[in-house]
Amino acid sequence: MVRRVESKTSRTAEFTCLGRALSYTEKRLQYKSDDYVSMVIVNSLIKLLIRIPIFRRRLIKVFPAGMYEYVISRTKYIDSEFKRALEEGVEQVLIFGAGFDSRGVRFQDISKKARVFELDVPVTQTAKIKRYEEKEIKTPENLVFVPIDFETQSIAERLMESGFKKGAKSLFLLEGLTMYLQPESVDKTFKTIREMAGGGSRVVFDHIYASVLRRENRYEGETELYRSVSKENEGFRFGIENGGVTEFLAGYGLTVLSIMDSDALEDMFFKDNQGKPLARVNGTHCIVTAVS
Repeated sequence: MVRRVESKTSRTAEFTCLGRALSYTEKRLQYKSDDYVSMVIVNSLIKLLIRIPIFRRRLIKVFPAGMYEYVISRTKYIDSEFKRALEEGVEQVLIFGAGFDSRGVRFQDISKKARVFELDVPVTQTAKIKRYEEKEIKTPENLVFVPIDFETQSIAERLMESGFKKGAKSLFLLEGLTMYLQPESVDKTFKTIREMAGGGSRVVFDHIYASVLRRENRYEGETELYRSVSKENEGFRFGIENGGVTEFLAGYGLTVLSIMDSDALEDMFFKDNQGKPLARVNGTHCIVTAVS
């Protein structure tokens, strides 16, 4: 069966863009994030519906339990890691499976000294560039689009062809990607990072737990999420056992700096001023920051 991303824009990328647009227009402080570009490039009808309370609530319910909160917290957390890396002087940022990510545009004022590379399948990347052009969003000169088929093409070769500097201090972002790749492709991706990264480079990525692939239903919102991604023909393919990420990354010369599971994300982003929890974050995912 041909996967959706091979012929149409990634549905999960569309959902992430929707979640960010909804979040940008939130009045609830804990739910609000700063991705103004998502609201510009989201589908025109969706943009209208977001402004109407009854339809807005329905759009939020499109997300499996806790996934709206996960998209928001992931966006905020990776935004902070992106800005931190730039402030610490990374020379390059590489965004794998970029989808409709807008950090190369949103943070161009602080990324002028770095080159930002976006890798993605041609269908989704072309759609993104077209939306930027239609909405007259100017892309900075340091933003480089690199179309790639992760399953068949060499990441290293595509990067070198596009001007990526091997051995430079870099930031590697893999947001909402690893769980959709075959294990062999994940291995190839992390081997490329090991090969291309300079000392002190950082890697930020999220993953699902391997038990989700086995459908053990251990976590908040797991059954609904699994059903949702399978329906879109973008099913999960890769996961890491809970507690196994340190060993996994050590095999690629990477050291874990932080592990943000759903509890940690709830503590960071979804508590009121008295420390009372306001929402549950989908428990199937985890965000990891590592250094080479």
